[in-house]
Amino acid sequence: MSAHITIAITGGRALSPSLELLASIGIAPTEEISKSRKLVFDTSQKNLKLMVLRGMDVATYVEHGIADLGMSGKDVLLEHGGNGYYEPLDLGIVRCQIVVAGLKDEGELPPRPKIATKFVNIAKRYYAAKGVQVDIIKLYGAMELAPVTGLAHRIVDIVETGNTLKANGLVSLELIEEISTRLIVNKISFKTRHSVVQPLIDKLEAATA
Repeated sequence: MSAHITIAITGGRALSPSLELLASIGIAPTEEISKSRKLVFDTSQKNLKLMVLRGMDVATYVEHGIADLGMSGKDVLLEHGGNGYYEPLDLGIVRCQIVVAGLKDEGELPPRPKIATKFVNIAKRYYAAKGVQVDIIKLYGAMELAPVTGLAHRIVDIVETGNTLKANGLVSLELIEEISTRLIVNKISFKTRHSVVQPLIDKLEAATA
């Protein structure tokens, strides 16, 4: 096992608040991540490295022990459904919602509506729990176009302000889950490196209190 601890964080809009939170407990990359093409960075803590990944990959790297800890959106964890990690802490950053949305003036829905989403597992579980049969159409982006063009009746998607929905004539209809960034910890790392991992959890918990 390597001597250093690796924390996987998400790039994109989650990067800045994640780095701010880590900086508040004395962990900072030794170079500016946004200006580098590297994916692994040394930090101000000698034996601690940061790994910058796509959101969907953080849980995978932590589950397989490549990263000891990760900072990942709850949406990703719900969709990923892994069991190789613990989720000890809600970091309270990058807050948003997963919702069901549809056209403001949608007509009566058919008995088996079509739902467009990139969150296939979340959507399936949600509708199964409601006892509603739906057809899921997987999309990777431009979700709001699906009801507008008739590809789907409704969408399941992440909403932060609701402005994109509104601009495309859609409204939020049902709340599925409140989302924020969570700390996850590889189960083996938590046991075998507890003396290092637990203090990090404690510091992050204090910083988010």
